Amino acid sequence: MALPEILAPAGSFEALSAAVRCGADAVYIGGKNYSARQSAANFDTDEMKKAAELCHLHGVKLYLTVNTILLDEEIKGFAEYIEAAAKAGIDACIVQDLGTAEIIRRVVPGMPLHASTQMTVHTPEGALWAKEHGFKRVVVARELSRQEILPILKCGIEIEQFVHGALCMSLSGQCCLSALIGSRSANRGRCAQACRLPFSASGKAGVYSLSLKDLSLISHINELKEDGVASLKIEGRMKRPEYVAAAVTALKQAVNGEEPDTESLRAVFSRSGFTDGYYTGKRQDLFGVREKEDVTAAAAVLPKLQELYRKQPHPVGISISASLFADEPFTLSAEDREGNKAMVQGDIPMKALNRPSDSEQLRKQLSKLGDTVYNLTEFNAECDGISMLPASSVNALRRELTAKLDRERILKNTPVYDTFSADFSEIGGKRRSEHKPWLRFRVRTEGQLRAIEMKNGEECVIPFELTEKVPFRENLILQAPVFVPDEKSFTKKLALLFEKGYRRLVCENPAHIRIGKRLGFELSGGMALHTSNTIAARFFENEGIKDILLSPELTIRQAGRINSGIPVGIYSYGKIPAMIMRACPVKNETGCKNCKGYLTDRTRRKFPVICTKDYSVLLNSVPVWAADKMDELSCCDFLFIDFTDEKEAAKIKRIADAYRYGSEYRPAEFTRGLLYRGIERIS
Repeated sequence: MALPEILAPAGSFEALSAAVRCGADAVYIGGKNYSARQSAANFDTDEMKKAAELCHLHGVKLYLTVNTILLDEEIKGFAEYIEAAAKAGIDACIVQDLGTAEIIRRVVPGMPLHASTQMTVHTPEGALWAKEHGFKRVVVARELSRQEILPILKCGIEIEQFVHGALCMSLSGQCCLSALIGSRSANRGRCAQACRLPFSASGKAGVYSLSLKDLSLISHINELKEDGVASLKIEGRMKRPEYVAAAVTALKQAVNGEEPDTESLRAVFSRSGFTDGYYTGKRQDLFGVREKEDVTAAAAVLPKLQELYRKQPHPVGISISASLFADEPFTLSAEDREGNKAMVQGDIPMKALNRPSDSEQLRKQLSKLGDTVYNLTEFNAECDGISMLPASSVNALRRELTAKLDRERILKNTPVYDTFSADFSEIGGKRRSEHKPWLRFRVRTEGQLRAIEMKNGEECVIPFELTEKVPFRENLILQAPVFVPDEKSFTKKLALLFEKGYRRLVCENPAHIRIGKRLGFELSGGMALHTSNTIAARFFENEGIKDILLSPELTIRQAGRINSGIPVGIYSYGKIPAMIMRACPVKNETGCKNCKGYLTDRTRRKFPVICTKDYSVLLNSVPVWAADKMDELSCCDFLFIDFTDEKEAAKIKRIADAYRYGSEYRPAEFTRGLLYRGIERIS
């Protein structure tokens, strides 16, 4: 049975060195831009090349995270960046945005792509979609149990699974909380970790209802190996080198059947200990915060952990042959276990006055491999018995030999790509003609649907469960759940609704696209797809998507510049979903019986929590309002009006009419969301 890859994080060159020296099989890094951990030191293109050389010398893979959403104005710069990364020798790119993936395919067609966990692939259909679209690997969602991962492992694509490090409260890629609060988008690598601040379902101070413990599945390594997980991923590009060293060492020990050092691992970083997260399906002991005791424990183990990566290991066995004869240059040749070879020639030996150079003397000098990756496993020497070389000459040639072998190893392990100057002429095209956009509502209850009193040309998105309470109408569109742990039941239900006459489906992840196509639905792109650039919109158009709701992280101006061939919509009213959560924070703190339906933050703002069958949704505290900005909103084809926790029929109708006809009405509290301030830019 092949052992799984141990994949380590590195936010700095020291952390990268720690990962490599402690035995990681692969390392993932981020560049100065376009990665989901912009607070890490990260690597510029020159540093990236040095990182690739270090990794490839050791036979370690180097993956580049480009798992952020792009804006149109960044696409040309990103194309140049990815070309430079390819020339630096990156082994694969980890991506979230399907526009990003398409750009990489145009510029570096041979670059392997890994589907980031932020793509929210969590079912077999999602994995099959990724496989069919050229992805080599899928990083499965962290919110899955072992039983839910097993069917995905049968899809014929590499599966990478998080096994250690921080857990997000939200489904990866489905968190807007940081962006809504301070324009620092998690989908742009600038998460401010607002979830680690106080939030409470009971209203008590000092409660952290959105803060989870760190994950550790080291005790489940045998199951992970048995199941065939290809890569075991450690989270932590913002963590210090000692953390990386401890995590890689413990994981390496566990994979090799040894007793792992979990005490040092817990001491260097934890939040009141570890959790096995969602893996067992029990979801117990999930919540925790960083305590003073955790910080104190870390300080005590740092010197010990630094020793793990201070010295260069010698993992590469080599055989060396030497030839020392009078009147001929001293010759050394070496070969490592992968078949890389090097040969060098040095000085001509001199006649020995006392003791001639012999095999044992040469072995002793040539085995001093110092700060190289090599250890001498086999040695052969042919000596004439009358000649000698001073130690300085032998040592100099040994250094030349290992340097040459280094170059051979790096060259062999470094991928070479063809790169192309891609055409992005679709970017910056004509803005769409001004017109009055149509209205697309979304409701969650029968009462909300009645209160809207839908007009001709309007349409409404409804959840599956509402189809049992309202009669079928052609202007009703089915809303696929963002998270679908039971895909077979979902597909069966969708097929039954097709038989009832429903023909339109809002897709929130790639699995929905694959299933919806197979069943014959007309597909719309939902907000969870995070469409934020023209390349992504064109990609979904080619996938058969008929219209798409753009990311709520775009400004009106940016949304209006999306130059797609399909209609695009903009989130114009509603409490934007701030988090999609599989673990309910209210249930954990107060229990369902005492649920008030919201969380309170440290400023006393109330964030509603809506429960669905398989997950909970944390909504923003106030709704987006833009009915008084219709002239500006007309740059898009449709407006998305999202009713969430509204109950009063008169208020619902008043809101709908404000977007239909214009009025002086405004909610008592509202926000412009990100329609004007947008999110932080990439420099």
